[in-house]
Amino acid sequence: MKFNRLLPLTLTFLLIAGLALSACTSAPSQEAATGPEAAPAASGEQVTLRYALWDANQLPPYEACAEKFMELNPNIAIKIEQSGWGDYWPDLQTGFVAGTAPDVFTNNISKLPEFVSKGQVIDIQPWVERDGVSVDHYIGDLADLWAKEPARFGFPKDWDTVAVFYNKAMLEEAGIDPAVMEDWTWNPQDGGTFEEAVAKLTLDANGNNGLSPDFDPDNVVQYGFITENSSADGHTQWSHWGVSNDWYYNDGPWSDHYYYDDPAFIEAIQWYADLHLEKGYSPPFEDTSSLGKSALFAAGRGAMTTDGSWMINWYAENTDFEIGFGKLPIGPEGRKSMFNGISDTIWVGTEHPDEAWEWVKYLASSDCLDSVGASAVVFPSIQSGVDAALAAFEAKGLDVSAFTEEALDPEGTFLYPVTDHASEIVAIMTPVLDSIMLGTATAADVLPEANAKINALFD
Repeated sequence: MKFNRLLPLTLTFLLIAGLALSACTSAPSQEAATGPEAAPAASGEQVTLRYALWDANQLPPYEACAEKFMELNPNIAIKIEQSGWGDYWPDLQTGFVAGTAPDVFTNNISKLPEFVSKGQVIDIQPWVERDGVSVDHYIGDLADLWAKEPARFGFPKDWDTVAVFYNKAMLEEAGIDPAVMEDWTWNPQDGGTFEEAVAKLTLDANGNNGLSPDFDPDNVVQYGFITENSSADGHTQWSHWGVSNDWYYNDGPWSDHYYYDDPAFIEAIQWYADLHLEKGYSPPFEDTSSLGKSALFAAGRGAMTTDGSWMINWYAENTDFEIGFGKLPIGPEGRKSMFNGISDTIWVGTEHPDEAWEWVKYLASSDCLDSVGASAVVFPSIQSGVDAALAAFEAKGLDVSAFTEEALDPEGTFLYPVTDHASEIVAIMTPVLDSIMLGTATAADVLPEANAKINALFD
């Protein structure tokens, strides 16, 4: 699959003028189990809504949003429940089955297809049309991720891109000016000037770097680049390498054909694995899968890694050295980053659908998102919130332009590959990618068969 099959994403940031919303012209859903036509109108009686999220860093700004919302809607109380990522999703599924799920929950696009296929979430499009809510003011094509025509299951609340996180002292000691990240290059044959920098930053116990003929890849004390345990989407791990090599997962949002067997992807993922397997520039897969790349980076085990913008504060607060954020390398098809975001979704079993809708609508409004932006945790999905975030990050002494400039590049981003059968795709791809990273199989040997299994899911 070649990247040019995708429509370019025009990510021109729009200024938000007040809270005015224009009418949405999408067709109403014919399948919504509950909505303004089927549900009773809000009674005005005192109602408590349970709202779940997983990110502890986002808890304070959303608590502030809840306080503002309750002032505007004194009959609706918001009870926020936060749990870590690992517990969040199993608890949510348990709640669906037991009938005890929260009324509204923060959703990840990778989970949406399964919730939709099982009828666990409400189509909000009838409310969108009833209240004349527009999705045109959200940045780029983020709103498209949460719609499967004629239905819509949420509004985008924020966006993220991927960049290079680096240890400033290690680059300085290696004589590498971070300015090289403005135009460094990558390719799966020799790694380009990016791999050259990675090699220079990799040191063995005798002080030899990866460019030295005396370099010992079996006795490394500082890795130039920290790879990460594999995943079916490779969001912060390998997605940018594959797409910048003229590849894409499928035919676009909600499509039914995958291309993990594309030679462009095969060579990109093998290069990624070989940074450790063949060259010793990255830690063993066993280390990254057990400890995680962020922990290895914070421990000073490596000079660089790639991660998402939602991790900016974690790295800044959990390292005892100065860090920087650089642009991804320019691949054969340019510099590419996944462009993604989260949303809030209403559980189909809520006893208060109209009140839940009011809360969801407020969560994605400028009133709430400007406040979230000012907390310097994420980049909100509207420009006024982004402006607030940029000012807040600058006040903390963090230059985050690598993330925002990537998002501003009209050819520099691609959407998350949202489709049905997400959990089955994960079940197929995870062990296959693990075997490649471990070196027990090669990408060319195992990816074609895995891709055939994935496409068979849609037959």
